[in-house]
Amino acid sequence: MDQVAALATPYIALLVLSVVLLVLHVMLQGFLATRELGSQWNAGPRDEGLKPKSALAGRAERASSNFRETYPAFVGLILALAFYGDAGGWGLVGGWIWFLCRIAYIPLYLAGIPYIRSLVWLGSLGGIGLMIIGLFV
Repeated sequence: MDQVAALATPYIALLVLSVVLLVLHVMLQGFLATRELGSQWNAGPRDEGLKPKSALAGRAERASSNFRETYPAFVGLILALAFYGDAGGWGLVGGWIWFLCRIAYIPLYLAGIPYIRSLVWLGSLGGIGLMIIGLFV
């Protein structure tokens, strides 16, 4: 294994875990929508524009949308850190903070817990900030 690949390993592992989290979001949203609207709706073309009306399905959809807002920044930063370096390790710490906050965000959003959910979201942005710092330190 060359030196770049060896250094990139923890970043790529975190990237892979983030993809698992993305799939979890999609599956959770789909499961809750299908539970409400039925498997025929899920298997069909969804031309009628139906949306689930339950609070839980709506929260899952919004949590997934919120995840996807910062996910491209995370992916770009984690790849940059993997291939350009993170001498101080702050980028990897920030990546883990982002990841763990995004995991915690799901049950907080589904449960409808205000304020703490917003603090966790801010924590995930702090993780993104540390990733940026990691590229310049």
